[in-house]
Amino acid sequence: MTAPRLGDRTLFPLLEARAYLNHAGVSPPSDPVRRAVAGAIDDVARLGGAAVGVALERRAVLRALVAALIGGAAADVALTASTTAGIQAVALDFPWRGGDRVLLLEGEFPANVTPWQQAAAAFGLEVVFVPVAAFLRSEEEGLAALDAELRRGVRLVAVSAVQFRSGLAMPLGAMAARCAGAGAEIFVDAVQAAGAVPLDVRGIDYLAAGGHKWLMGPSGTGFLWVRPERARALVPRTAGWLSHEDPVRFLVDGPGLLRHDRPIQRGAGMVEGGGLPDALLAGLSASLEAILSLGVPAIAAHVGGYLDRLEPELEERGFRSLRVRHAAGRSGILSVEPPPGRSAAALARGLRGRGVSCATPDGALRFAPHWPNNPGEIPEVLRAVDGALAAPGPR
Repeated sequence: MTAPRLGDRTLFPLLEARAYLNHAGVSPPSDPVRRAVAGAIDDVARLGGAAVGVALERRAVLRALVAALIGGAAADVALTASTTAGIQAVALDFPWRGGDRVLLLEGEFPANVTPWQQAAAAFGLEVVFVPVAAFLRSEEEGLAALDAELRRGVRLVAVSAVQFRSGLAMPLGAMAARCAGAGAEIFVDAVQAAGAVPLDVRGIDYLAAGGHKWLMGPSGTGFLWVRPERARALVPRTAGWLSHEDPVRFLVDGPGLLRHDRPIQRGAGMVEGGGLPDALLAGLSASLEAILSLGVPAIAAHVGGYLDRLEPELEERGFRSLRVRHAAGRSGILSVEPPPGRSAAALARGLRGRGVSCATPDGALRFAPHWPNNPGEIPEVLRAVDGALAAPGPR
């Protein structure tokens, strides 16, 4: 079997785009991921209900892989179907008090806003916003705005590790330290970071991610990590039958064991209340094995080098880069605003017709390569950009 190598897309034989630069949107699955999904489905086809045991063993392996990715413990990892599912679980299960203030970032992707707004409506909370633009202008300005709100009293801060439009990597360590000092908790949406930017959950209270972007797994997968002391304080409002202690014993150990008063487990696994997409999770395991074998720091350096070469070429063509200049604020995303009078959507269509796949979040043109992308494709990307710029039609 071919091993993953930086800059080598051999494991993606079905991928049509000559330069696929939309890993911040959806990553195409590799051959190992596709085989793992098919193998898990075949297990059920062969074994029926007996395949549950195999699936449970795979889940344990996946939790360990996630833990290795983020620097946590497998026991504190719950498997989910998406980033949103992890956010919703915390938003609904958090031990809120009426009048608590929740601090969000104006300009965030809605997945890390809407669940908190719904929790605010349900529990009588106050939602306040700090603009992402403050952090884009300077880390100092953003942290000063955060400090000002923390002084007014905040129960929880929710932030994306990497901003979806600009690619700004947020100063999570500094934010977490400020939250802890003010008695607030911090939730991190890591979907634009996990797999492409090194993560460390020390100082973080909650962290969620989905599997279909930088983790390069199937859509319909994800995880939630919860600090143990925070997990014990959660209120099990979203609990299901598998959230109990010993939830399946009555099915396998004889009569008289069916009870409806079994305690709810007090760890992150509480949110795994029902069935999970085990075939898809098998695919996520296969992708994480590849990412961990390459090493996230090596992937980040590889992607950063690619963007370092692409960015000045785009700027020479009249694009305005949203990428910050300090290395700590950079991620796997390079977003640029088009030259005056040009439409990002029209340019993206022109690029797609020339074999280059990218995205257009909120009017920007977003380029997001990953470990299979080779810098040797950059001249072809630039030829496609030049062709899209020169093409007649709507702008």
